[in-house]
Amino acid sequence: MGGTKEEQLTYAKEKLGKEIIATEILKPGQLVDAHSITKGKGLQGVIKRFGVSLKSHKSEKKKRSTGNLGPWIQSAMWRVAQPGQMGYHLRTDYNKLIIKISDKPEGINPKSGFKHYGIVKNSYILVKGSIQGPAKRLIRLNYAIRPHKRKHSETFEIEHINTQK
Repeated sequence: MGGTKEEQLTYAKEKLGKEIIATEILKPGQLVDAHSITKGKGLQGVIKRFGVSLKSHKSEKKKRSTGNLGPWIQSAMWRVAQPGQMGYHLRTDYNKLIIKISDKPEGINPKSGFKHYGIVKNSYILVKGSIQGPAKRLIRLNYAIRPHKRKHSETFEIEHINTQK
């Protein structure tokens, strides 16, 4: 929001209690940051969670764990890979390019719908790249905090959207 403080306040009061449409704020070709919670994977071991390599067959009692967690003497334990929760964390993807914003889902829907989602019935935002989280999870889009200068000046034109499976 630009302008003086009074103009910003009157604009905010005008929009208070009303639905704000994405086309009022975002435009195609603009960079945004996507905040979302990733897919949950439950309790996982150190091999999958941190990418620790498997131990050889003669090393220890266990193959899929870390060697040791630290020395005998110190009371403080250093950061060592341990099993625990993997996924379902809040993450931010920076500098995602908005390709298209539309109210007409006919131009984007495949015949059989999107996998794990179905048919789009409302307005939509088409973003370049991947977005974290499963289908139908809430995603918050903000203006880019640290926009990439070359990416932002990128000009593009949509020639074809494949709607066949």
